[in-house]
Amino acid sequence: MNFRSLNALFWGNSVALAWMWGLGLFFSVQMTFMFGLQGLLLFAIPNAVGLALFGVLTQIVANRHGGGQESLAMFFDKFAKPFRLVLFLYQVIALTLTVFALVNYLVRPLIPQGDPLTWLFLPMSVLVVLAAGCLFGEEFGIQKIKHGHAAMGLLLLACIATILLCLKPLVPDNFQWGPVNTAIRKGPELWGYVIPLLTGLLVGPWLDLQHWQRAIQIHRERSSIRASYMIGGLIFFLLLMFHGCLAAWVMAKLGAFDAAALNDYTTVGLDKFHYAHQLIVCYFTQLDAGVGGLLPTAYFVFLGICVLTTLDSGYVALKWFLEVNVAKTQNVLIGMIPKRLLESPIPTFFVVACVATVSLWKIQLEYFMVFYASFFVGYAALAIARCFVPNSQHPLPQIRMFSLAAISLAVFSLGYIKSSGALFIIGSLLPLAYVVWLVVRTDLLRVVSAKATEVFEAAAAEIPAIKTITKTATAITATHVTPPAPQDAHSLGGHFEGKWFVYSFIATYQDTNSVGNVYFGMYGLFVGKTRELFFNAAMPDFDLKTTKFYILTRSFEHKYIREAREFDVITVKIRVADFNRKFCTLEHQIFGSDNEVLGKGKQSLLFVSAKDYALLDIPPEVYNAFIPHV
Repeated sequence: MNFRSLNALFWGNSVALAWMWGLGLFFSVQMTFMFGLQGLLLFAIPNAVGLALFGVLTQIVANRHGGGQESLAMFFDKFAKPFRLVLFLYQVIALTLTVFALVNYLVRPLIPQGDPLTWLFLPMSVLVVLAAGCLFGEEFGIQKIKHGHAAMGLLLLACIATILLCLKPLVPDNFQWGPVNTAIRKGPELWGYVIPLLTGLLVGPWLDLQHWQRAIQIHRERSSIRASYMIGGLIFFLLLMFHGCLAAWVMAKLGAFDAAALNDYTTVGLDKFHYAHQLIVCYFTQLDAGVGGLLPTAYFVFLGICVLTTLDSGYVALKWFLEVNVAKTQNVLIGMIPKRLLESPIPTFFVVACVATVSLWKIQLEYFMVFYASFFVGYAALAIARCFVPNSQHPLPQIRMFSLAAISLAVFSLGYIKSSGALFIIGSLLPLAYVVWLVVRTDLLRVVSAKATEVFEAAAAEIPAIKTITKTATAITATHVTPPAPQDAHSLGGHFEGKWFVYSFIATYQDTNSVGNVYFGMYGLFVGKTRELFFNAAMPDFDLKTTKFYILTRSFEHKYIREAREFDVITVKIRVADFNRKFCTLEHQIFGSDNEVLGKGKQSLLFVSAKDYALLDIPPEVYNAFIPHV
């Protein structure tokens, strides 16, 4: 086995363990309890396929963007910008439900009923679980986490082997395709779960920071993301099937669940449904000593490893995500908080601890899950579209996306409470349908616009009268081209159109070369002059004699598209495209007389001290002047 194959195996194991969070770990038991083998397969297959597809598609993304070691990291830096809050919320809810699930379905059943110290044990257990995740996250980090998870994987394999040797066989003779007894449960029928599970599980990994960080690190190590995630999906599928079959074995031992057994091994939620997440824990704790003592120990360690490998991955991913985004923020209020505190996952873990502790009162795992089957579906689908559909790169409609996500969440929740499979499906498909509409609508507009332009250009080339009419209409209706002869001071110095600063002028003989078209080097001068006028308009009080900083050009790039000639009206547009603590990026576009794009590009600015040319953070004066135009 060569290094790449071995590395893919290590990462595949880490991928599977990191994805065995509270949802995958305990919901496999609930689906088996409700629907038997068909429910378990309905949950396990799309879950594993979604994981493998993430690896296959992110490998394509990395190759499309150059294939270098940093190509995927550079892509994610731009890709994640409009999704930052959603990515953070996704991670927080995932960690919260994982901690909640372990404490509620493992620790709580081990505490004697009626113990007055119950509400002391449970919060302490939450803190212990989170502290363990922080400890392992700090110990390993993303570079070494695959080795730590390899050791955890071997221990997990030993636990599974111990359980299998004790049970012999795992799959009972009376293991049924459908539910054991439909009279013992209440809730939506299986068909109502099909669409939510398919949509939520297939797109779920696309908003998980843990997987993006892993994919980036795998690519940096020149290993195959595709192979790693396909191996991870297979291991994850086997783990889900093992846990679900273990639940089926326990159910077979308990028979058809009479009323007494139902009360002993399940709980009733606020919605009056029966939940059996703790089914195996309750059964194993009542076994006799000897083999019966080894069996629960192996199972409890199995649960602990699955949760711990999720929490340490979450800690590492949050630390990476927060460090990158805190470095870019220019918010004054955030700047008052110590940077090390903002970059640390500890405050987030504290929020997770509080929410998980409060949720231990009558809350069930499914109440967290509704977010992943409805609220996050639209964002995940749009994230995939922005990776592969060129026309979906328009600004993210944050308010509309949030509103629709909230509506779908409410519809899905109502369907769950009312046991309505139809509302289940509507709640899951609403955000997906809106994303499809968003992408298709933009594509139609782009195609219509492009075709209309082609028709007019072809007609103008053939019929001089139409060409004259087209030029006149363009000059009248084009909002970004100023009159050829500016008549006031505002036009002479340029002006703002929304976020863009616009400056127009007429190219003359000195701008051209011997052939008669505008010399290529002049376009850089045009952009430079427009930039100076933009600075003058944005910072009219700037004085070169008294300034404490200088603005220098770090890099400049320009793509030539069409040529211009003498006496053409040239319009240069420039705006602030991006910035972080140190650097600012300006984007520019150059248009000709007929409103055609002549070229476009960008430049990066840096700021140095006027005294010693030491590199500075973006000065407050510049930040206040530029931020209205971002």
